[in-house]
Amino acid sequence: MMVSEWQQLQNKLKERFGSEMDHDAILFMIGLQELDKPYRKYKKDEKLEVMHIGVCTVLAPYGFYKYKGRDDDDWPHWELVESIPALDPKQQNKLMTDALIEYFRSTGFLD
Repeated sequence: MMVSEWQQLQNKLKERFGSEMDHDAILFMIGLQELDKPYRKYKKDEKLEVMHIGVCTVLAPYGFYKYKGRDDDDWPHWELVESIPALDPKQQNKLMTDALIEYFRSTGFLD
């Protein structure tokens, strides 16, 4: 049986970080990477902002967001270019899974 790309990604992340990661955890990790600041504890609202950075990063190649630059605090910002269509939970999950696979493929982490 062939292992799906999502399972390959899950396996590599588990090998690297020691545990399985869901979409939210992966988006938070991508957000931290894109934020490019030293690690520190984040408040709940800041964690949501970091996850939003991850969401914008992985959905930008699909044309939903356009990178605008960084603010005075050096946080990255995106502009919503095209509204994400109304999707049912299964479709949302597939879009995010595909976007995460593409992101890691583009970084060379998943090849």
